[in-house]
Amino acid sequence: MKVLLVEDESKVANFVMRGLEEEGYSVDLAEDGRIGLDLVTTRDYDIVLLDLMIPEIDGLEVLKRMRHSGIETPVLIITAKSTKEDVIKGLDTGSDDYLTKPFSFEELLARIRALLRRSRKAVPLTLEYREIVLNPYNRRLTIEGKEAELTEKEFLIMEYMMRNSERPLARKEMAEYAWQSQDDSSNIVDVYVNFLRKKIELLTEKKFIHTVRGVGYILKEDEKI
Repeated sequence: MKVLLVEDESKVANFVMRGLEEEGYSVDLAEDGRIGLDLVTTRDYDIVLLDLMIPEIDGLEVLKRMRHSGIETPVLIITAKSTKEDVIKGLDTGSDDYLTKPFSFEELLARIRALLRRSRKAVPLTLEYREIVLNPYNRRLTIEGKEAELTEKEFLIMEYMMRNSERPLARKEMAEYAWQSQDDSSNIVDVYVNFLRKKIELLTEKKFIHTVRGVGYILKEDEKI
């Protein structure tokens, strides 16, 4: 699960990030509202943890712009503001839940799980491109009724390609999505794309993953790039 944490207090951010990553979540950190807004409008997240009192653009304005742009990602507001008026303002702006500082990590996890359960009911359980069906909740890839189980990194690479189908993707951005790394000098992306190709070959004779010379890869059905 991909989490965006928008928080400028380093102690809180480190506490939350360390705990979530130990639980298997992938976390991006934005230390101000401008960066947070840029990330949430250009990348896919399962949930946003949003502080209200952040620099550049405050949390309520970030939330307002998100909802105005049609982004329905669940938002859990985390803040020291705890008056009734603050709670109402946050909920009216479009937040899904509200957690006040200080809080226990166990309570944070429970709130996140509850919001994710709710959001799954409102969105499709699978990603689809042509005959390919990818299930985010059991990491299974299905083509023409045949299934393959993916490892975590294989799934993340495939998920990113399906969310950006028919668009050339640089190795650097694929590495950043799957490993939170901006180092494109390693061949790690090539290795995992090769794993995916082999698994797809066992399911169909069609070619879906193509190399884009000088760039990276593209998910596109049976066409030379």
